[in-house]
Amino acid sequence: MGDKLDDCEVDRADAGSSLTYPQQCSALRKNGFVMIKDRPCKIVEMSTSKTGKHGHAKVHMVALDIFTGKKMEDICPSTHNMNVPNVGRKDYQFLNIDDEFVSMMDDGGETKEDLKLPNDDIGKEIREKEANGESFIVTVLSACGEEKIVGTKVMN
Repeated sequence: MGDKLDDCEVDRADAGSSLTYPQQCSALRKNGFVMIKDRPCKIVEMSTSKTGKHGHAKVHMVALDIFTGKKMEDICPSTHNMNVPNVGRKDYQFLNIDDEFVSMMDDGGETKEDLKLPNDDIGKEIREKEANGESFIVTVLSACGEEKIVGTKVMN
């Protein structure tokens, strides 16, 4: 009877395999991340109201979408859970720009060519560095199945 479990296969998941994880509102902090309206956001302002005659203390958050920069707000009872996105950062060596897409390589030599050149100051900076023939690193932020180039730095 105890041998039935030996026939089962169990898939293991990595620690960061889930797109989000729950965290109590009162444990969230400024500059941390939170999901608001199913979008990954960075908290820029937080305030807590005191417990009223009826009900819980409330946490008011103002956050910016990490991919679009759009301002989002939410209010949540401090004892309730909110989803927090698993946000990753990865550095790639810049190779070139081809048809508005950035070509780059990771530490393992794998090339990545599926990210568009950003239409902001970072995009301009990448174009200038490429025009000057500089070697540099691009930093890619990833969360909830989305990715965006968020910065550059000089190679050592």
